[in-house]
Amino acid sequence: MKVVEWLGDRVRILDQTKLPHEEVYLELSDYPSIASAIVELKIRGAPAIGVVAGYGIALGVQKIETSSKEEFLEKFQDVVGTIAATRPTARNLFWTIDWMQKVVAGGQDIGQIKQALVEEAIKIHSEGVEADEKLSQHGAGLIQDNFTILTHCNTGALATGGYGTALGVIKKAEEQGKNIKVLVTETRPLLQGARLTTWELKKTNIPYRLITDSMAGYFMSLEKVNCVIVGADRIAANGDTANKIGTYSLAVLAKENGIPFYVAAPTTTIDLSLASGDEIPIEQRSPDEVTHIQGVSIAPEGTQAQNPTFDITPYRYITAIITERGIMQEPYGDGLRVIA
Repeated sequence: MKVVEWLGDRVRILDQTKLPHEEVYLELSDYPSIASAIVELKIRGAPAIGVVAGYGIALGVQKIETSSKEEFLEKFQDVVGTIAATRPTARNLFWTIDWMQKVVAGGQDIGQIKQALVEEAIKIHSEGVEADEKLSQHGAGLIQDNFTILTHCNTGALATGGYGTALGVIKKAEEQGKNIKVLVTETRPLLQGARLTTWELKKTNIPYRLITDSMAGYFMSLEKVNCVIVGADRIAANGDTANKIGTYSLAVLAKENGIPFYVAAPTTTIDLSLASGDEIPIEQRSPDEVTHIQGVSIAPEGTQAQNPTFDITPYRYITAIITERGIMQEPYGDGLRVIA
């Protein structure tokens, strides 16, 4: 399953808004269409957004026609600005932008810069795939035979363009021969768990059950959950994490019930410039995503709604953070500074 694929002069993505009922692939050849795909969640998940952003920037600069480095830089910033405006919480997006800006700053010949950006975009993608594999291998060591694992949102190949993060850990544990079961929260308001995580688990033949978000505490209280594993869109310097709305509630419930709560994310998700989760920008999306499900209204006309896409889980609720460079426990600040 190739969620993101570079085709030389365009990028091919699996349109996640059509899942699970249709597998539709889109071929995008310019940066505005890539930016739109990110905003519209046709491609989503912080690591996958970072990958596609790299390809979007690389494609955008190919169409800049000028021999002036100054004019090239101005138009390059237009491309970067469009990509940067898509999803404010996803750290991987800005990590990619920062990296691509360094590539441009270090070049002189415009033709060489254009080629270098393509090469860097491909490298970002391949290194992300490699990081997923290592992260999953590390995390699988935390999973014991006969575990029931609760996970939230979607953190598999669809979210990374590689092997996956939290769902990658689950898949790797199953590949190691461990008998595991997965509880999947439907993940309101956009149902990434119900639509996407179940789709990935079904493809890999891992046993799962779908539950509503509000059922999690019930199953934890019955000792039906051995651990919780989620991803992250941004990790602050102290270990606070931003993840799909509802993650904080799960962390509190896990703490109350004595259940390990793990966060799995690549080091490109770490943002040492932010002291704590209080500084992480939270994306606010359309209220229609709350009052409607796939275009069908579920609330009275005129109902007001709020739709923060992410919430912050304080580090004190996190048992361990799993990265491609190892597993960290408190104090997270020290560990994050070493590996980021």
